[in-house]
Amino acid sequence: MTTPFFDYEKLWKNICKWSRKVGRVAARPVLLLYYVMTSEDTSKKDKAMVFAAIAYLVLPLDLIQAWKLPIIGWLDEGLSIAVIIKKMQKYITPEMQQRANETLDQWFPEYTEFEVVVQGSPCT
Repeated sequence: MTTPFFDYEKLWKNICKWSRKVGRVAARPVLLLYYVMTSEDTSKKDKAMVFAAIAYLVLPLDLIQAWKLPIIGWLDEGLSIAVIIKKMQKYITPEMQQRANETLDQWFPEYTEFEVVVQGSPCT
C-alpha cells in the first residue's frame, strides 16, 4: 500500500528487519503504531507523526548516533516511540492488538509454545 506521501511497503520491510534485531517485546509497540498509521480512521496529521516516529526508529538515519553516545543514542528513539504510542492510544483497537500478536507469533514462533496461566494473585 502506498500513498502519495508514504511508502508503507518500504517501511514495513524495514520494520521486519529491525524487529528481528530487537525482539518481540520492542517490536510490539512499533507494529501497533504501523497498524494505526495504515488505518482509515487515523487522521493524515497523525499518520504523518506515526510515520516519522517509526521511520526515525527503523531506518539507518540517526540524529544522535548510538555509537558516539550509547545511552542517549538509544533513549531518543525509545522516547519518541513512547510519546507517539501515548498520543495514538485512542486509535489502537483490540483488532490491531490481535493482529500485532499474530504477526509477532509468526516472526517469533519460539514464544508461542508457552501457555500463560493467570489465576488469582501473582503470588499463588
